[in-house]
Amino acid sequence: MDGKYTFTIIKPNAVSEKQEGKIIDIILKKGFEIVRLQRHTFTKAEAEAFYDVHKDKYFFNDLVTYMCSGPIYIAVLEAEDCVKKYRKVIGKTDPREAAMGTIRKLYGKTLRQNAVHGSDSDASAIKEIKLFFPEILNN
Repeated sequence: MDGKYTFTIIKPNAVSEKQEGKIIDIILKKGFEIVRLQRHTFTKAEAEAFYDVHKDKYFFNDLVTYMCSGPIYIAVLEAEDCVKKYRKVIGKTDPREAAMGTIRKLYGKTLRQNAVHGSDSDASAIKEIKLFFPEILNN
């Protein structure tokens, strides 16, 4: 994989507010290729598996409930040093702390409703892509 892919989710709050097109536009303008993009609604089991790294944290159940609350978009992005580059584009997890012009600053509302998820490492990207688009890593 060599750091060329990352996984992202456009979260329920951004989709319900019809911001997905603007977010995708930013992604493309920042030089990412969209390898796969799909509208999806998490089942509880999928959300629990996806966020299993947080299963022992106080916010886990609320996070799972939120992520199952409406449609999302899941996507695989491609670029050189993709995870690091995308993390800069989306900004800090808390929209209040995110830099001006980042996706989370523009479209995030709260720490949980922060518009997008982005893999935090190459290992996480591989794990997350395998959950939804394993064929991409097999090519």
